[in-house]
Amino acid sequence: MDFLNVHHSGFLIVMSCVVALVAGFTGLSLTRDLSEKPMFQKKVSVALAAVALGGGIWAMHFVAMLGLQMPILFFYDAAITLVSALSAILIVGAALILMHFTARTPTIITLAGGIVGIGILVMHYIGMAGLEMCRAVYTPTGVIFSSIVAIGLCILAFWIAYGQRTNRNIVLGTFCFAIAVASVHFLAMAGTNFVAEPDVAEFGPSMSNETLALGVIFFSFVIFGACLWVSVTYLVAPRTAKSSANKAPEKSHHIPTTDVQVPCERDGTKVFVRSSDVLFVRADGHYTQVYTQDERLFCAWPVTEASKRLLPTGFLQTHRSYLVNPGRIARFERTKDKGRCIFDGTDMPPAPVSRSKLKAIQDALAAQASALRA
Repeated sequence: MDFLNVHHSGFLIVMSCVVALVAGFTGLSLTRDLSEKPMFQKKVSVALAAVALGGGIWAMHFVAMLGLQMPILFFYDAAITLVSALSAILIVGAALILMHFTARTPTIITLAGGIVGIGILVMHYIGMAGLEMCRAVYTPTGVIFSSIVAIGLCILAFWIAYGQRTNRNIVLGTFCFAIAVASVHFLAMAGTNFVAEPDVAEFGPSMSNETLALGVIFFSFVIFGACLWVSVTYLVAPRTAKSSANKAPEKSHHIPTTDVQVPCERDGTKVFVRSSDVLFVRADGHYTQVYTQDERLFCAWPVTEASKRLLPTGFLQTHRSYLVNPGRIARFERTKDKGRCIFDGTDMPPAPVSRSKLKAIQDALAAQASALRA
């Protein structure tokens, strides 16, 4: 079997990696703070993120393929090329649905990352099947190695990006995602040979490199445009957060005035509870328990995330594991060098106040009482 001599354009290799980075950043950024959004907006954001990530996988692959140079003229089957794009978008969409519409457990994060890795592999090999006038011949080493790298790096990307939904983690997750996409392509291509195959078995209409280039340019333009749109909110967010943090001490002595939608679960269904209806929040391992007047609900936020969201609205941290709504405290009791906050309702447990927090909590509650009297 005579293999064809193959070369690659260095410029298009670099551009394909840039496309992967931009797509990863756009997709992971679109899914920030979804717990605070209405269900319809949440569904739209997940759908757009799936298009950005899945479409980015496809665009990266074919930008690199546009740089593939062989001594023969070759084409692409348009139908198979379209199927490769849709496969990537649907598989990534399935992973994002798991992440945002089910309880985000370690198993779910790992499973979602693995699904995205499989999506990259499926897209690559379906896309390669669309070649006409030549045929790809794979080596077991290339297939196995690229598969391990794809799945492993995508799981790592999801653990980083979804471990804590900070801007820093999203950027780190973006790099892991881009490396995973690029690694699959170039590791697989390194273990791939090509042979001429004049007899074409067409599944759909043929498409030249020039036609493919137009499609890839258009899709890349859409992804880059979405990246610019996302970047505006991304860059503004830290300043807003900082501003809120600076104002937090001022607000902490008053009843919370700004409602935050707290994502909880009730009988396996996700519900949103207004922070003004929350009595207190208690850490429970990597998650939290949210107490309202009538029930206790599971929340996927860790206590660090709950603190970031609720303290600027006026909640008080009475203990490293407890966040308390001062407006719902019925009375405060001190026992030696500790204390506890009592709430209305005989079945409602008190929230402990640690020794290190005792003076700050007493001062905050005294200031609140004075403000109410005034």
